[in-house]
Amino acid sequence: MQTSFTAEQLRDPDTAESNKILRTCVHCGMCTATCPTFLLLGDELDSPRGRIYLIKDMLESGRPASELEVRHVDRCLSCLSCMTTCPSGVNYMHLVDHARAYIEETYRRPWPERMLRAVLARVLPDPKLFRMSLKAAALARPLEALIPGQSMLAQRLRGMLALAPKSLPAPSPVQEPQIHRAEGERRGRVGLLTGCAQKVLDPEINAATIRLLTRMGIEVVITPGQGCCGALTHHMGHHERAMSAARANIHAWSAEIAGQGLDAIVVNASGCGTTLKDYGFMFREEPDAEDAARVSALAMDITEVLEKFVYAPSREPAAVTVAYHSACSLQHGQKITALPKQLLARAGFKVKEPAEGHICCGSAGTYNILQPAIAGQLRSRKLENLRRTEADVIAAGNIGCMTQLAGDVMPVVHTVQLLDWMAGGPKPASLDALS
Repeated sequence: MQTSFTAEQLRDPDTAESNKILRTCVHCGMCTATCPTFLLLGDELDSPRGRIYLIKDMLESGRPASELEVRHVDRCLSCLSCMTTCPSGVNYMHLVDHARAYIEETYRRPWPERMLRAVLARVLPDPKLFRMSLKAAALARPLEALIPGQSMLAQRLRGMLALAPKSLPAPSPVQEPQIHRAEGERRGRVGLLTGCAQKVLDPEINAATIRLLTRMGIEVVITPGQGCCGALTHHMGHHERAMSAARANIHAWSAEIAGQGLDAIVVNASGCGTTLKDYGFMFREEPDAEDAARVSALAMDITEVLEKFVYAPSREPAAVTVAYHSACSLQHGQKITALPKQLLARAGFKVKEPAEGHICCGSAGTYNILQPAIAGQLRSRKLENLRRTEADVIAAGNIGCMTQLAGDVMPVVHTVQLLDWMAGGPKPASLDALS
């Protein structure tokens, strides 16, 4: 693709990077075949190729973003399926992230949207505020049917109430800053990102991760000063807020690396993992560039860590069939596809894959709140494909997907919970009904 940025524009590192990305695109349109929004809406502007044209025009002209660009970029899930499909290696992730930041700088959204986005950016990364908000939403759930109309605001309010769990697990002390010692001879030492939303919604995921790793002889460090990875605000275009969250993590882990050292930084929420692995790029022009690159190099999904340290089950196989849901951030963002299924099979589970496994479930961070209609269609499509597997349980590696898919078809658990169970840990509580 030809571009015509000025020399002055190209002095900006983000614009220079976007120029390189745009020039990689060859207009082939293969990305349209795997784009969830294009499949649902059939609009070229709601495909990666269409959005690339819109972003190119917006950035080259230097004008403020218009409602047209905002509407179609907002509809992008950042599922990154297009990057898996693209034969030319277009880094759509970095391009759309730049576009979102540019939109937030140059476009003034209607006040209800500004308020909602500000609340989400403030509440979701803060576990205490998030817990309080979920408790309030649970109390307000009976009012969901009373919200009138089909306006976007009404849809969003109903969507937020529907997503709120009826009850919350108690806070888990194992997630607080501390060192979980390895059982037996220490074979490794890792840091664990405990996350923000996941800490509140399902602390058992972190507990299972810690149990499993320590039994394998791996010391698990929960470093003081770590917090939200920055993904939620990053994908909303809140650049400085995202960088601030990421910077705090980089400083926390860099101190640990400089001290007793780390063999890996373990991430059990794949949306967070994709962002951590991108810290090196995000901070390429920052004073913390070297530390950020080191953190990115150490970041590993929990399945990668289990493979590195040779996971092995210790129980007889359970007669349980698992439908594996491959989170977009894991299969497209991190290119981890076969490994989780191989580990589940090694643990003795019968593993099935749903049709259209490459298509997003509609969660996508805050997408199921900001774009509830599209997210709802994708959820229904995904759940129907999962139901057809006739499995006993859904396994996934991302808390957003787990929340999106919960409640209708079958129990949803994190992959690490099943692996922990088969290696001596407790049976996931949601599977108690299974014989």
